[in-house]
Amino acid sequence: MAKKISVRAIVTVQLTATGFLKNIGLGQGIDGISDLLLGNALHLELVSSADPKLGANLEKEAIRAPAKLNIFLRPEENETKYESKLQVHENFGELGAILVTNEHRREMFAKDIVLEGLPQGVVKVDCESWVHSKYDNPEKRIFFANKAYLPSQTPAGLKSLREKDLESLRGNGQGERRSYDRIYDYDTYNDIGDPDSNSELLRPVLGTKKHPYPRRCRTGRPPAKKDPSSEERAGSFYVPRDENFSDLKSITFGINVLDNVLHALLPSLEATIVDTNLGFESFKEILVLFNKGIELSDMKNRSNMKDQLPNLFDSKDVISFPTTELMDRDEFAWFRDDEFARETLAGLNPYAIKLVTEWPLKSNLDPEVYGPPESAITSKLVEEEIMGIMSVKEALEKKKLFMLDYHDLLLPFVNKVRQIKDTTLYGSRTLFFLTPEGTLRPIAIELTRPPTDDGKPQWKQVFSPSCGDATEGWLWRLAKAHVLAHDSGHHQLISHWLRTHCCVEPYIIAAHRQLSAMHPIFRLMNPYFRFTMMINALARQALINAGGIIETSFSTEKYSMEFSSYVYDKEWRFDQQGLPADLIARGLAIEDPSAPHGLQLTIEDYPFANDGLILWDAIKQWVTDYVNHYYATEHLVKDDNELQAWWEEIRTKGHQDKKDETWWPVLDTPSSLIEVLTSMIWVTSGHHAAVNFGQYAYAGYFPNRPTIARINMPSEDPTKETKTNFAKDPVGFLLQTFPSKLQATKVMAVLSVLSNHSPDEEYIGDQTEPSWAEDPTIKSAFERFNASLKNLENVVDSRNADNKWKNRNGAGTLPYQLLKPFSKSGVTGMGVPNSISI
Repeated sequence: MAKKISVRAIVTVQLTATGFLKNIGLGQGIDGISDLLLGNALHLELVSSADPKLGANLEKEAIRAPAKLNIFLRPEENETKYESKLQVHENFGELGAILVTNEHRREMFAKDIVLEGLPQGVVKVDCESWVHSKYDNPEKRIFFANKAYLPSQTPAGLKSLREKDLESLRGNGQGERRSYDRIYDYDTYNDIGDPDSNSELLRPVLGTKKHPYPRRCRTGRPPAKKDPSSEERAGSFYVPRDENFSDLKSITFGINVLDNVLHALLPSLEATIVDTNLGFESFKEILVLFNKGIELSDMKNRSNMKDQLPNLFDSKDVISFPTTELMDRDEFAWFRDDEFARETLAGLNPYAIKLVTEWPLKSNLDPEVYGPPESAITSKLVEEEIMGIMSVKEALEKKKLFMLDYHDLLLPFVNKVRQIKDTTLYGSRTLFFLTPEGTLRPIAIELTRPPTDDGKPQWKQVFSPSCGDATEGWLWRLAKAHVLAHDSGHHQLISHWLRTHCCVEPYIIAAHRQLSAMHPIFRLMNPYFRFTMMINALARQALINAGGIIETSFSTEKYSMEFSSYVYDKEWRFDQQGLPADLIARGLAIEDPSAPHGLQLTIEDYPFANDGLILWDAIKQWVTDYVNHYYATEHLVKDDNELQAWWEEIRTKGHQDKKDETWWPVLDTPSSLIEVLTSMIWVTSGHHAAVNFGQYAYAGYFPNRPTIARINMPSEDPTKETKTNFAKDPVGFLLQTFPSKLQATKVMAVLSVLSNHSPDEEYIGDQTEPSWAEDPTIKSAFERFNASLKNLENVVDSRNADNKWKNRNGAGTLPYQLLKPFSKSGVTGMGVPNSISI
């Protein structure tokens, strides 16, 4: 008869911020006094990797014991510990999993379980997960040991548990999700509108043939009463329980602050600035936002706001914005053409600039609807602006002409947006010339209005910086304001929201549904997927929703999400989300095996690309080392049923409106898997950091990046009154074009939070995961990854100090640090988190 050995298990439970009896070591998720007096407990059940009986038939010979609260184990702050003693056969084998039953009436957050006395020594199982109460769900929680296994290599004792755990995460697609559920499923974006509240808030469903879009996480809420195609917005916005860390981690500090800003501060601003269309009368009045501030009326959640945003509030109810780094370095930077051009390469939206490859410029839209397709930017104008250095033909051949092209993307929305009071829109093209010094110089802006419903023909005009007189000079500055508003909208809705937050969510949902928690690719990707679904749910609730800050403050207004869908349909391709492929697609690089990173940049001094390619290479090497460790041959990739199901589901469910596209990569070799995973990690880390954490620095002073233009150009069908007002007060005309007071202050408040790093931010390559640390090969690979990122820090510092790089160094110029991997907390303009956590 096999000898039994005694095993001690210690379960560490993290207390939540609002815990019951927390001051004596007990908290929410624990029943407090009943734990001590009545013995309520957790129940643990150990499962061997080797013994099929324990893996397949859990009711026979199961090793079970209660784990009871032990207040003498000296837990860390905000933790408590449960202790269990179990009897295990000496031939038990290697621990494969622990099943946990929560006997309390509340959920609890299990950090880890440490077992002492097993034949293999001390074993730590990292949980980092909520354990529901058995009264909510009788199913036992399954926590696998930290070791990773491909499906074909799963130990016999764990095969059935592996599938059972995945089934529990998929759900059955029925019913409304409850707060404690851990179910991942798909739905369309049918909860952006709120028709039950107001018929004006009805919005089209995104994720249909007419409006293609990625999928979000299903909540199962009932249909709206006034529009059955929309989902009711009442109640909380469900995310699977393990995606919600709001009560636990200070990394979600930013999410909690953003929640307060959206639901408390913005309503207070609206109550204070009653006239929603009131603009600024002078630039001095804009500066008041920074030196005196605004005294708020009817301020909600006052104490929380002041605690969470001490840099915005003094002792009174006055919100005063800190000056931006760009203002501090050069308060007139926003006015300069060279800064306007520089920011296309080193600013907030480095994803928009494209090489001009065809001439003359021409629209691809239907001329019957949108008017003559030919651009009004002529070769003569270009050659005059570049002072005869070369012909347009030579400039094209030498790759000297670049463009911000929002013409065809925005023109279909112009007439619709113009029906909204106090706003306007154009299609726009902005042309740049690459100077011998390696910097861009703007040479022309073309603004276009399509034929109108009331019979007006197409209107278009070209503006240039080589101004013959004061009037032309001011028209150029006004045209720049319109283009900046277009670029701000593209940045926020496309480069930021769509290409990172929105398109990544299906990867996360599919990973939880199809990749076991013990799958090596799940263990690799999980840090890069954390927290994203939570911030996306908040975005649907109060950022991108009907009547939210995007709709009320950006150029495309109530059509903003429809615009996002339009661009997704026309432009988004998975195979172009990696940095090298993106640069090649925009004409900013060509493949060159002899060049660094295998690419030759079209613009040598392109800070985003220069630093980004080093980060891309580091990520790719880390992923290569990891993948090659688990997938030694092609057949292991092809025959991995979980991996193939994950990739299939991303294409056919998560991005199902594009499922038939031929550009989807085939996942059949380690190299193809490496490329897919590297692209995903790049998007969640480098791409998101580049477009997010500089928002306050560049857009906090809104004249540098206005989010909306409110009035037409004075040269478009001008009345006598318009001509007179413009001639008398062009500065006033610019101020009327800028966002209103309410629009500006709301955006500034949100950007100050979005640009923040949380105190416990998880930076790329900084902290190893438990499963990585337990495998010597993976641990060594991660250490090399960390070293390469520390080297990138030094490279960034060196480049910023070198006056050779004029797009990141010079008098008053903001150094480019957005892809510098590590940072302290706060608004720093640097730091690359693992995931999209804000």
